[in-house]
Amino acid sequence: MTDQQPPQDRGPRAADGALHGGAASAPADSGTYDVIVPAGGAARRLGGVDKPGLTVGGRSLLDRVLDACPDAATAVVVGPPRPTARPVVHTREEPPGGGPLAALDAGLRHTTAPVVLVLSADLPFLTGATVRALRAAAEGADAALLRDAEGKDQPLVAAYRAEPLRRALTAVRAERGTLAGQPLRALLAHLTPRRVPDPTATASFDCDTWEDIEAARARIGAVRARIREHGTVLDEWITAAKAELGIELDVDTAALLDLARDAAHGVARPAAPLTTFLVGYAAAQQGQDVSVLAAKAAALANRWAAEAAENADATPEAAPEAKPKAKPAK
Repeated sequence: MTDQQPPQDRGPRAADGALHGGAASAPADSGTYDVIVPAGGAARRLGGVDKPGLTVGGRSLLDRVLDACPDAATAVVVGPPRPTARPVVHTREEPPGGGPLAALDAGLRHTTAPVVLVLSADLPFLTGATVRALRAAAEGADAALLRDAEGKDQPLVAAYRAEPLRRALTAVRAERGTLAGQPLRALLAHLTPRRVPDPTATASFDCDTWEDIEAARARIGAVRARIREHGTVLDEWITAAKAELGIELDVDTAALLDLARDAAHGVARPAAPLTTFLVGYAAAQQGQDVSVLAAKAAALANRWAAEAAENADATPEAAPEAKPKAKPAK
């Protein structure tokens, strides 16, 4: 039994975007960028579950992707509306489920920046370093595509110059009569991109199957288990807590821990003073009730604990290797 092909699209139209969470756009200039996250796939290999809403490390896959580009002027999520930690514009491709090119076309209608990041909604290990590398490489080129450890281009982990991208989509529609159901390689045929080696070796790891989800959770769990040796889990926790509380703040973790250690003659649970500091900062900055923000942070901590319990039997060997898994060509 084969999957039914999506119906034909109806050409350009004025898409209505729903803004969730507050203002999400800013005037375009040479230093701004927007981000489009295609999130309308059927996730058939996951049984049709809402894949972008699945959690890794207590945060949804969608939020983890959005967290990697906090300074994007406009964030557009193409797919069914979902709750997000940051303000986004929700829109739908035409037709719904019409594939990546239809999603890009819909998302571009809500962007104004000269550079557009296009990021799949299922990248648990995407980082700001990867986003910055892609943005830098896109200067003076049509696009910059992440290249994984196996030498494969990842057009859904990429930075595109907006105007060449619009022209390429127009060319594909003219050639094929529709954008619905068309492969990404049809778009790339009209662009001259640069390739960017994955600076983290795991940024292109995506979650297509339950095994991928389990491996991603196991990797996060293994990092947390090493807290007493390395303390790297604190960085992960601070990132998650700041996203949950809606604040942007550079935290000097070492200084705060030294202060807490001096005051308490040794910190047994170093995440506690950092979290209470973040809650207090958010309350002062936003004028919200401390109890409300504390409840949000507690709920995040409970999600972390629940996820850790689900993966208690996972070992570090179950985590993604430095070399991303092989994927079929798009």
